[in-house]
Amino acid sequence: MIITEEGQYLAVLAQLADKLRKTPTNARQQGPQDVSSVSLGLTKMEFDLSQGHIPLLTTKKMSFKNIVVELLWFLRGDSRLDFLHDYNTHFWDMWATEETGKPYGLEAGDVGRIYGPNWIHWPTTKASDVSEINQIQWLIDGLNNHPQWRRWWVSAWNPEFIDKAFLAPCHGTFHCLLVDGHLELHHMQRSGDWFLGVPYNIASYALLLRMICQVTGLKPGKLVQITSDSHLYADQLEAADLQLKREPRSWPKLRLNPTVSDIFDFRWPDHFALNGYDPHPIIRSKAAL
Repeated sequence: MIITEEGQYLAVLAQLADKLRKTPTNARQQGPQDVSSVSLGLTKMEFDLSQGHIPLLTTKKMSFKNIVVELLWFLRGDSRLDFLHDYNTHFWDMWATEETGKPYGLEAGDVGRIYGPNWIHWPTTKASDVSEINQIQWLIDGLNNHPQWRRWWVSAWNPEFIDKAFLAPCHGTFHCLLVDGHLELHHMQRSGDWFLGVPYNIASYALLLRMICQVTGLKPGKLVQITSDSHLYADQLEAADLQLKREPRSWPKLRLNPTVSDIFDFRWPDHFALNGYDPHPIIRSKAAL
């Protein structure tokens, strides 16, 4: 049997669903969430972006608009949700309530210093001549000047702030590397909700790679997705079983507006066009709080 690129994702989903069925409730993982889960530990997937496709799952409909808007929010360096709300994107709301923020001194609508703030506003030491580092700009400048170097690594994990917000970054650490004339993005993810979160992460980092390539003039190669803890929650089993009954379809193609030359100038919807996306119907499931 030929395993398609989406088949990589489905194979892990099938393993997790099978493990969930076989694992007694009292033997499952119990984290901060109110629902149990099972994990396979580390998984790895590879997606080829060299032909203009984007790995947006077809076995269930994904919101490309939400994926784009969330990534643009990260690139703004924001911790508040106002930008997301401007585009009627609300899936982050459950993690930014008054109840979740109060123990950390955060107001409702603020998730704290996690993804965007660490990418864009990384604080420096007192010895530095600048107060913060924009890691994304540093990455772009580095790839423009020395694309062969191996140091182009960005991290959303800052231990100083991990215990100062309800959520710790599940993703956001990645390495850009030139391999055989093509730029690869190796995304290292700490924790992966396989049914809900990982499909978004795959598409988001594929999109980010395409955007980086456009503004640096480099050719896109592989997205390598490495998830350290790949898990499925107990209340996602029925939804996972439904998805596993469906056959993958062809990836859609992504076109970025070629006039954009600064990664911080991309805007939704003017600069993004998705062609040939023909997914199966949406499958809804709750996110773990």
